[in-house]
Amino acid sequence: MNARRPLVEVEDLWVRFHTRARVVEAVRGISFSVGREKVGIVGESGSGKTMTGRSILRLVRPPGEITAKKLEFDGIDLLAANEQTLRQIRGDRISMVMQDPKFSLNPVMKVGRQISEAYRVHSGVGGTEARRRALEMLEAVKIRDPERVYDLFPHEVSGGMGQRIMIAMMLIPNPDLMIADEPTSALDVTVQMQVLAILDDLVTQRGMGLIFVSHDLNLVASFCDRVVIMYAGRIVETCKAAELEQARHPYTRGLLASLPRVDRPQETLPVLKRDAAWEVEKSIDAYHG
Repeated sequence: MNARRPLVEVEDLWVRFHTRARVVEAVRGISFSVGREKVGIVGESGSGKTMTGRSILRLVRPPGEITAKKLEFDGIDLLAANEQTLRQIRGDRISMVMQDPKFSLNPVMKVGRQISEAYRVHSGVGGTEARRRALEMLEAVKIRDPERVYDLFPHEVSGGMGQRIMIAMMLIPNPDLMIADEPTSALDVTVQMQVLAILDDLVTQRGMGLIFVSHDLNLVASFCDRVVIMYAGRIVETCKAAELEQARHPYTRGLLASLPRVDRPQETLPVLKRDAAWEVEKSIDAYHG
């Protein structure tokens, strides 16, 4: 792998859904790249965040359509790749953690077997070695008594533990890139911070790239290296996470102003005023790293 080349390069990406009534444009001409870093994609519900992540894995099915001038992972043209190549990439080199483990884990299969199976599919090892690695991964995501949890069904674990199990399953093949789609939105604040700390440690130790999809600006600013802000399917601004408070786009400024602040109490939070021009104007790139 070329260390200087970004893991993911996206140029002029569009995701369209062809319905009987009209064509719905979920993602509209966005461009960005991701290296071995933590990049947050932020925006309101319906802004195109999840569709962007799913497009990289080619997980948008008909009537959805993906087009782009460039959609590459480590030099591989994902739009031109056949299903066999995509199956080799998915899970093995790119993993995706979905928003709610209740809908991602198989309810009739013990969680340990699900993690072991994910490893066996990509590595070809035997059952004993797969079990050993699965227990190691459960321990790596800070689950107490991995032997006991290995034999539990998904309904027998809490939401926080289920999310850790999903992270373990996605990380066990040792991917180069992880896409985390709001992995902490259903968790309470204490568990949320624990899961983020686990992700941070594992991404740093393994030298991976991370795309962190969220609607929580404060969370992304404290966790990621860069932030991509989306509105109505477009990228309106990109900036360093540490400099998010200096963001220039009125949409980003509006989102920041609508957040309650302990150090700046307000009787009434301002309402975001939208401008139709945001849907068509070029994005502000405030990142110069």
